[in-house]
Amino acid sequence: MFAAGRWREVPRRLAALWRRSLQFRTVLITLGLSTLAILVIGLYISFSVASNLFQDNRVRVLEASNNATVAAQTLLDASDAADRGSLRVLMRSVLEGTITSVAGTTDVAVFRVPGQEPSQNAPLDQLAPRLSGVISPELRAQVQGDPDGQYWQSVALPNADGGTHPGIVVGTDLMVDAAGRYELYVGYDLAEAEQTLAFIQLTGVFGAIALLALLSAITLVVVRGVIEPIRATAATSRRLAAGDLGVRMPERGEDELATLAASFNGMADSLQARIRELAELSVMQQRFVSDVSHELRTPLTTIRLAGDVLYGQREDFPGPTSRTVELLHTQTDRFERLLSDLLEISRYDAGSVELATEPTNLVHLAGDAIESMHELARENGSELRLEAPGGHLDAEVDPRRIRRIVRNLLGNAIEHGEGRPIVVAVDSNETAIALSVRDYGMGMSEDEAARVFDRFWRADPSRTRTIGGTGLGLAISLEDAIAHHGDLEVWSRPGAGTVFRLTLPRRKDGANVVSPLPLEPEDAGASGPPPTSALPAVEPADTGATREVRDA
Repeated sequence: MFAAGRWREVPRRLAALWRRSLQFRTVLITLGLSTLAILVIGLYISFSVASNLFQDNRVRVLEASNNATVAAQTLLDASDAADRGSLRVLMRSVLEGTITSVAGTTDVAVFRVPGQEPSQNAPLDQLAPRLSGVISPELRAQVQGDPDGQYWQSVALPNADGGTHPGIVVGTDLMVDAAGRYELYVGYDLAEAEQTLAFIQLTGVFGAIALLALLSAITLVVVRGVIEPIRATAATSRRLAAGDLGVRMPERGEDELATLAASFNGMADSLQARIRELAELSVMQQRFVSDVSHELRTPLTTIRLAGDVLYGQREDFPGPTSRTVELLHTQTDRFERLLSDLLEISRYDAGSVELATEPTNLVHLAGDAIESMHELARENGSELRLEAPGGHLDAEVDPRRIRRIVRNLLGNAIEHGEGRPIVVAVDSNETAIALSVRDYGMGMSEDEAARVFDRFWRADPSRTRTIGGTGLGLAISLEDAIAHHGDLEVWSRPGAGTVFRLTLPRRKDGANVVSPLPLEPEDAGASGPPPTSALPAVEPADTGATREVRDA
């Protein structure tokens, strides 16, 4: 059973080797085409040799048969035998002496041509044992119909081993003056020609096998000489792709492969220089953003303090001045959030982010985020709901960053939800825990959804931010998810709303993670949001059960 299973694996492994190995594929194709060419040429040569051998032997036996017939007829014409006994002795002498010696074979038969007048002196018919059942009626009819002709037929002559040898039977006519016309048949065994042909064919087979082996070895050597530089190029390109920018290909000789190596190394040098320039530029940009953000904090703190003082006394100011103080306070808050987001983005760009993980219940965290956003949702006419059939076990995450993700997703849903319900779902399985935010707003096209995590990008540039977002919330959320070895995905369709799904692995390796929540919602084809009665309403519980946050 085990051996049979291993044999069944052979075709699959050969197919994989065919796909992955250019050397194997080249050698196999060369071997296959060479085998086909040698087979065609070998068959042609074999048929040609067999045909030539047969033709040469046919000419030889026809000539020998004709000589034997002429000699026998001359002896019969010179004889004056007239009685039965003399004719029998004469016929025996002709058959056993003249014809056998001249024709070179003992396979001889004579038959008196039927239809002649009966004669008491006519010798009896004689038939060699090997010609019994071999001479066909068609051949006899041809010989009987044309006394001056010579006819032949390919036959199978029995041998001593019980088998047969290829042969030829030649039929002619003899005239005995005192007895009438006789049919003469001489059989020739072509076993020697058959053996010669078999030897030639066997030699050709061994020669073809040796030629194929030699071709395979030559092809393997030639292909290895070409494939090795290609393999070196592939290995070098993989190391370049992995970040080893200092690796180069060896340059040997002045042929095309050396030119390829030189061109590849030149490309690698150019790529390394360009990447170094971009890296330096990126570092300078990150440092500039970080420095500017830090430098702005001092004047922003002063403006913030002055603004707070003015904002606390705004009721004492005239109407226009009071409105100006409120605008100053609002924009100062927004400016402060923008600086915080820029600093956070610069930390991610610099790779200096460290997670402060602790056991966290994602259901409770989502519920707290919903409660903190409740007033904003009420002002925009949206109803926030939490559905948590699973996900109640603690997960090792950075609660501050996960809470920021949930708040960003909720803020985005509130802003674009068109005052319709917003559903937050939390669930888990053996490999992951997931949270999704579903709104029933206008939705986005595929092109817009592909850019939704870009920094400062908006689907509608003419639309102003109604809740004071900085344009970096979703970009930071994606970075937070990646920092947890998770993923943040989006599904959206015009007129059907949007779903953002956060998936976090339950194990640190993050292998074979399957999200417990579908990205595309079950009501994706609905023309509008489900009625309020369709959304489950379960009272909050300390155990993290499904909770509902309603408008006041």
